[in-house]
Amino acid sequence: MKTSLELTKKLVDVAMGRVPADMVIRNGVWVSVQSGEFILKTDIAIVDGHIAYVGKDASHCVSKDTVIINAGGKHLVPGLLDGHMHVESGMVTVTEFVRAVAKRGTTGMFIDPHEIANVFGLKGVKLMVDDAAEQPIHVWVQIPSCVPSAPGFETPGAEITPDDVAEALHWDGIIGLGEVMDFPGVFNASEKMMAEIAATRDAGKIIGGHYPNLDLGRDFHGYVAAGIEDDHEGTRPEDAIARVRQGMKAMLRYGSGWLDVETQVDAILKHKLDSRRFLLCTDDSHVGTLVNDGHMDRVLRHALDVGLPPMTALQMMTINTAEHFGLSREIGMIAPGRWADILIVDDLNDFHPEMVIAKGQVIAQNGEMTIQMPQVAYPDWARGSVHLGHPLKAEDFALVTEAKSGKSVTANVIGVIENQAPTKHLKLKIQPKDGEIHVDIERDIAKLALVERHKATGDVTVGLVSGFGFTEKCGIASTVAHDSHHMIVTGTSEADMAIAANKLAEIGGGQVVVKDGEVIGLVELEIAGLMSTEEASIVAKKASTVLDAFKACGSTLNNPNMQLSLLALVVIPELRISDLGLVDVTNFEFVPIIEK
Repeated sequence: MKTSLELTKKLVDVAMGRVPADMVIRNGVWVSVQSGEFILKTDIAIVDGHIAYVGKDASHCVSKDTVIINAGGKHLVPGLLDGHMHVESGMVTVTEFVRAVAKRGTTGMFIDPHEIANVFGLKGVKLMVDDAAEQPIHVWVQIPSCVPSAPGFETPGAEITPDDVAEALHWDGIIGLGEVMDFPGVFNASEKMMAEIAATRDAGKIIGGHYPNLDLGRDFHGYVAAGIEDDHEGTRPEDAIARVRQGMKAMLRYGSGWLDVETQVDAILKHKLDSRRFLLCTDDSHVGTLVNDGHMDRVLRHALDVGLPPMTALQMMTINTAEHFGLSREIGMIAPGRWADILIVDDLNDFHPEMVIAKGQVIAQNGEMTIQMPQVAYPDWARGSVHLGHPLKAEDFALVTEAKSGKSVTANVIGVIENQAPTKHLKLKIQPKDGEIHVDIERDIAKLALVERHKATGDVTVGLVSGFGFTEKCGIASTVAHDSHHMIVTGTSEADMAIAANKLAEIGGGQVVVKDGEVIGLVELEIAGLMSTEEASIVAKKASTVLDAFKACGSTLNNPNMQLSLLALVVIPELRISDLGLVDVTNFEFVPIIEK
């Protein structure tokens, strides 16, 4: 690695023609996101992984040893940046995530590993940081801020304290504080949240946001006053407008299950807010989405479909993101001194990079990686994370009531909202039978349970869910259960639910669907019960068996496994389940499954 002095001199010497470039790209259309122009017949000279010259003619930078790439009049686009995402949601490790997305044009990712942090704490974060440092693209890590996400409402496998945050902020590769999900803790000025935010400000790093509440009144203003700098939880134009007006960056999210770009883009198109205050991100991308549809390239295509001009959409995932994280001197544009992260693309309206250059190296061509990916060994402790107190039986998923036979009861039921992270708090009248609340397929009422899996307590919290649309007897279990990542189980057959849960304990985590006593869908996630070390294409095939199995059970939801994984996320309204009970997230209080 050259010193800044050595690199600076080299860049100047190449730009002046005194030293030849390592690579020159000829005759492209420069997509200058910094000026908002498309500039024809542009050359780029690259040395030591960085851009030295961008102009009409780089012939003075060429020697016999310079690699020449003829762009043939195609677009030269800055590498795409994902400003907020969780690798674990892709069900693969950092290395395998990069393998899947770099060939599609993603050259920078800002990741918040709060999923593995909820299982293993700071050592889990360090595992991700070390993996990120080995990648051929840029991967920055945000130290998780809320582990647990809502203290007192769930029990994670580990905790991250303000002292942990203060320590990690000084690690190489840490870019800032991950999404601050404990929004009541912020506007109530809790000691923990104030300490973490202050430590981040003192370190001069970015504070990520997470405010899912639809109330934009005093609580929102208290949250913003803490110095939160971005937010991806908006779902309405007024959410984006409020954030931008208060000095935040509005991150418009287009993941596998959360499709919030189209619902907010009018803040730019209709209300004419400055698009440079907006970023595009994915948040959570299922492995099947990554393999079959793409990553930030997919987001770009969607952004164009809903009316954003190509330049605006590209700025929202390049220069806007780089400037937000204070990295515009390094990435986010094609300009001298920046890393040479360049995509050669024929048609911006049908965005599929023909060549991906990252850190000055050709890493992919025509959708295939051209380099060897790093080999990362994971320790044994990372693979043994599912600890049940005892083998589960059908009776563990019984929902007993003291109500007398023939008398209906009112149940608090979680209602799934397709393609959105929030849920509905339903109050449904249910007729008990033999002292128990049973599933009701005709009314789309299924069992939902949270099984403690970190400390082998044997605890099982049982509730009800509506919205999956199951028409068959089945049981589904997942160790992906944001954010504390216990085991979440749903279904219409308690016996199948028990088989599913025990199967995950046997294999060390994953997602499984059982129908009529047989496993019909399975993906193994051995690292923390969240990620596989296999390539994304293999994991996607296995994950597709889970999605197909959901359909075999009658569910027609888009990515129902991701909807299931969020039903324990006790920081997004309205109603969630945790190992401690049923949580009304609007009021942050426990409510009974069956009202007295």
